[in-house]
Amino acid sequence: MNIAILEAAEADIVAAYSWYESKREGLGSDFELCIEEALGRIIQNPEGSPIWIRNTRRFILTRFPYGVFYKIQYDTIYIVAIFSFKRNPHKIKSAIRRRMRLE
Repeated sequence: MNIAILEAAEADIVAAYSWYESKREGLGSDFELCIEEALGRIIQNPEGSPIWIRNTRRFILTRFPYGVFYKIQYDTIYIVAIFSFKRNPHKIKSAIRRRMRLE
C-alpha cells in the first residue's frame, strides 16, 4: 500500500514537534520517531485500527497522547490528521469532517 500525508496532517506534525521540542530538547525528535513507527504499523495492518468517524480510522500512539487519523482508498492510506487527545473530541471530529470535504 502507498501512504500519503495530507498537508494539514504534515502541519499537525510540525506543530506538535515544535511544542515538544520547546518543552525539552530531543522530545520533538522522539515524537517524530513515534509517528514513523505508527505509520509503519498502519501500513502493515491498515484495517487494524477502528473506524472513528466517516470511514476514518484512529491509531493511538503509545508514548504520546496523540492519534493518527487516516482513511483507506483503494491502494492508498491517506493520513488526514494527527491530533492530541487533550483536544475536545467534538473539535477533532469537526476538523476531520472539514478536511475530508477539502480533498
